[in-house]
Amino acid sequence: MSFPIGTIVILATTLYQAIACSIENRQPPPGQLIDVGGYRLHYYTAGKSSPTVVLEHSLGGIEGYLLVQEIAKLSRVFIYDRAGYGWSDHSPHPRTSRQIVTELDSLLTQAGIEPPYILVGNSFGSYNVRLYAHYFPEKVIGIVLTDGLHETGMLKMSIYLQALKLFFVSGFFMSILGSILGIIRLLKLIGTFEIIKPELTKFPQADLNPIKRSFCRPKHWITMSRELLSLDNSSRQLQLTTQLKALPIVSIQAYTFFQTSLWTLLLPIKSANQLREQMHKRINNLSTDFIQIDAHKSSHFVWIDQPELILNAIRIILEKVNSSNS
Repeated sequence: MSFPIGTIVILATTLYQAIACSIENRQPPPGQLIDVGGYRLHYYTAGKSSPTVVLEHSLGGIEGYLLVQEIAKLSRVFIYDRAGYGWSDHSPHPRTSRQIVTELDSLLTQAGIEPPYILVGNSFGSYNVRLYAHYFPEKVIGIVLTDGLHETGMLKMSIYLQALKLFFVSGFFMSILGSILGIIRLLKLIGTFEIIKPELTKFPQADLNPIKRSFCRPKHWITMSRELLSLDNSSRQLQLTTQLKALPIVSIQAYTFFQTSLWTLLLPIKSANQLREQMHKRINNLSTDFIQIDAHKSSHFVWIDQPELILNAIRIILEKVNSSNS
């Protein structure tokens, strides 16, 4: 009895995925795992001096690993994998900003990472750091936003952008299956990550490995889907917050949401950029101590395109803190 070549290939990639995950699971994570209520979150620290820079990633991203060692030269840095990403377990709770903030504070407390904190929020992570500062203002001395979102604009997206959101959700669902079948891991092997985003080649493989490892696993794509489907609820939670008074904020605004390429030709880039402009106008009013940095060469993925700007933004907050202390 013969099997179609396609079936044989799928069986082979699925087996390879299972073996690769098993081998990876035998290796200890780079940081620590702490139970935050029946499930564990992974965190990692580097550097020594205070205050602690806390990294909060984008939707689906764990891009902070690309800059951990550079930030550690400036101050102590705390990076963690939100539930469902990286080495962290799934969370049974909704993936809204309020729940994420609750988990983050529990993790920081149990890990013994004492405030004050400088919070760095990338894209969707900007929601989470703002909400954290709203709930725990006494713990936060500054915020860096990298191409952040604003709830007013996100709740009033055009029909084209709503369609784009559904397109992404469908892609995430397909990627769940693709990761189970080992297709994502195969794409990683042939360098697809770098083909799609050539700027990744400037980073050491050691920094890229935690990110690629996460993207090869079904739970990563499941969590992305859950966070995106909960995005409107997160936006409504942010609507209940107040302005951040005189809390120092440095906001980095990218030049465009997507760089024009073969992969983005059919995407509504113009509509996405118009929405970004509207959101950044509102972000500018979050605090009376606000600085905007324009990332003229960057897409929405500032961490990859112009990471040096994030380091500069953290330096600005540190200088403000040191000046205030003096």
